[in-house]
Amino acid sequence: MIQLDFYGTLVAASLVLLLGRGLVTRVGFLRAYNIPEPVAGGLVVALVLLALRSFDVQVRFDTSLQTPLMLAFFATIGLSADFASLKKGGRVVGIFILAVTGLLLVQNAMGIGLASLLGLDPLMGLLTGSVTLAGGHGTGAAWSATFSEKYGLASASELAMASATFGLVLGGLIGGPVARLLIKRVQVPGCVEQAKPRAPKGFEQPNKERSITPFSFIETLALIAVSLLAGNLLNGLLLGSAFELPTFVCVLFVGVVLRNGLSAFGLYQVFEREVSVLGNVSLSLFLAIALMSLKLWDLASLALPIFIILAVQTVVMALFAIFVTFRIMGSNYDAAVLAAGHCGFGLGATPTAIANMQAVTQRYGPSQIAFLVVPMVGAFFIDIINVIVIKLFLALPFFVAV
Repeated sequence: MIQLDFYGTLVAASLVLLLGRGLVTRVGFLRAYNIPEPVAGGLVVALVLLALRSFDVQVRFDTSLQTPLMLAFFATIGLSADFASLKKGGRVVGIFILAVTGLLLVQNAMGIGLASLLGLDPLMGLLTGSVTLAGGHGTGAAWSATFSEKYGLASASELAMASATFGLVLGGLIGGPVARLLIKRVQVPGCVEQAKPRAPKGFEQPNKERSITPFSFIETLALIAVSLLAGNLLNGLLLGSAFELPTFVCVLFVGVVLRNGLSAFGLYQVFEREVSVLGNVSLSLFLAIALMSLKLWDLASLALPIFIILAVQTVVMALFAIFVTFRIMGSNYDAAVLAAGHCGFGLGATPTAIANMQAVTQRYGPSQIAFLVVPMVGAFFIDIINVIVIKLFLALPFFVAV
């Protein structure tokens, strides 16, 4: 057993990102299909660890940095959004929510239907639907406990974690190819495909330049720190109430209030490019730690019928993004980037969605509306809608509590 401490894990995550960067730069397939760098490097390391396991060698990482990095990323999303932009994106956000809701319904109907056909408990179909795919590990863990205690489903927790892992991997792999297929059908505004990935320059205004100084860096870091502190305090106040929200939503909300409040009173203008740089670093390190820590051997514990359900769900996600999300979002370049993002959090999580979109926009050009809509829907709406949809399916006649 090799146990890496905080510093060792940070070094390993940095090396994973450098490995991913090298792979995407040198391997034409990865570059052509817009595979995110943390996904490429993280999966290679996860596969190496899987191989080492057969020689009774195990490596464990200190994942204590993972949650702060995720929260810091969502803080930067909040600090990047102003009310004027939110107004502009209102109609688009509404349409995208319809697409997201449609996918949740399709995922659960498909999971339950396939489980019944394969002779499995319909609850397993629901667990391999929106509970773990759109919901991720957190939602999967919460609902698996309910399924075990209230409905008597055996091994619900193991199935939930393995399904969520499967979704996280596939969500990061199919977004790029889906976007590449769709971009061939549209005119990319003012941009031609670039031979090499370029450094991201911002979520909202990627071409806006301004010098980053030590003092400005500290200012931005202070805003992120305040967002984390106040967001956690707000989460603690709401805990157990009817208004309880995930911590990252509270952090994002505080970021939005900070940015717009300071601007409204003329006290401070957020340096968007610097916020974006810190957000990109946080997101990349978060994904690197998450992916290199994947226990791929857990997937081997899934029976063949569960693999079939998850494989079909992956195909359904890709087809839904191509034929539904892309079309109702306008069948243009922004719609193609949104489709890539939808693949990310339709199967995995919001950070995976952002990584998918960054991989696409680094190659083809910026999409301001995509980076506005996806974080908003992924942070504020999808968890709430998912709970409603899951409860709707649990109200069906054949889900009777034991």
